[in-house]
Amino acid sequence: MTNDDMQFEEPEIIYIPDEEGNEEEFEVIMKFEVDESDQKYMMVVPLNVEEVEDEDADEVYAFRYEEDGDDLKLYTIDDEEEWNMVEETFNTLLGEMDHED
Repeated sequence: MTNDDMQFEEPEIIYIPDEEGNEEEFEVIMKFEVDESDQKYMMVVPLNVEEVEDEDADEVYAFRYEEDGDDLKLYTIDDEEEWNMVEETFNTLLGEMDHED
């Protein structure tokens, strides 16, 4: 796949309910697996930025996920060690993407 092909890919959109049960729209910006644990992770950003408070506008959210057929199960990352590993992997992958451009 070339960089030109990547520009025309449809973004993957998921809906995550908030505390009040309202579904919020998020774009998946990256998915990756961590070799040591075989866990899958995704990084998402909110799509309705105008509705999000200013300090959250550039916020990236990370979730561990499992796919069960067509169902997607998201899990919050509460463990500090796991969070640090996900953040480090995300930053490394982002750095690699920047070097490709």
